[in-house]
Amino acid sequence: MKIVYKLLLIAFIATTALTSCITPGQVNYLQDMHHGSQIELENKFQATISPYDELNIYVFASNEELAKPFNIGGGITNGSQNSNYRGTYLVDVNGNIQFPIIGEIHVAGLTRLSLQDTLKNLLESGGYLSDAVVMARFANFKIFFLGAEGGKVITISNERCTFLEALALSGDLSLYTSRDKIAVMREVDGKMVMRYLDPRSSSVFQDPFFMLQQNDFIITQKYNKSTPRTEASRLVSWMSVGLSILTFTTTIIALFKKQ
Repeated sequence: MKIVYKLLLIAFIATTALTSCITPGQVNYLQDMHHGSQIELENKFQATISPYDELNIYVFASNEELAKPFNIGGGITNGSQNSNYRGTYLVDVNGNIQFPIIGEIHVAGLTRLSLQDTLKNLLESGGYLSDAVVMARFANFKIFFLGAEGGKVITISNERCTFLEALALSGDLSLYTSRDKIAVMREVDGKMVMRYLDPRSSSVFQDPFFMLQQNDFIITQKYNKSTPRTEASRLVSWMSVGLSILTFTTTIIALFKKQ
């Protein structure tokens, strides 16, 4: 029976080694950074308006009655939002919105702040309001996840989200997810563009897709073929079957020797 115990010990050592095949180098983030590291961000990002975006726009003025026609539903009072107010504008395929009284305004390509300035200038230069204050917000700043962890939609409230922030908001990646080919896909000038980002390296900060835009897709995938843990589990299963057969055979032989 001693041979059985030796084989069991060998199997235990092999199992321990195999099940620890996923190394820190495969999963740890920003491995080339250390205490005090500083990386200047080249891509300072502000989200720009695109066709099919949804915008919340509110207009304020000292004279509330004069400002009311420029708010959909007319629900702004004393700078507060009425519960029945729905100030949402859908940007059409040509990048325009239909704004009350003023009419069609081209907004595609503008940032939220530049849209506020544009509307303020139109209201004041047109003689509608002398002290207009405009607030604009994205109503649909969402990031979509597809892949190894399943599908998920994350709504971003502050209109600014980095690639690493999105991974954290998604609940992080599992050990079975490949870090070297995490795709970010977005629409650029009518074309879907995809780039692969690797969060294990600080070079991710310099990627033009590191700062995410509304309606970006993050697509993950499992390791090619099977993961080291999957292979280890399969091997351990076969070893268990083999040891069971060996133990049974050894027991039978021992019983026959006693006879």
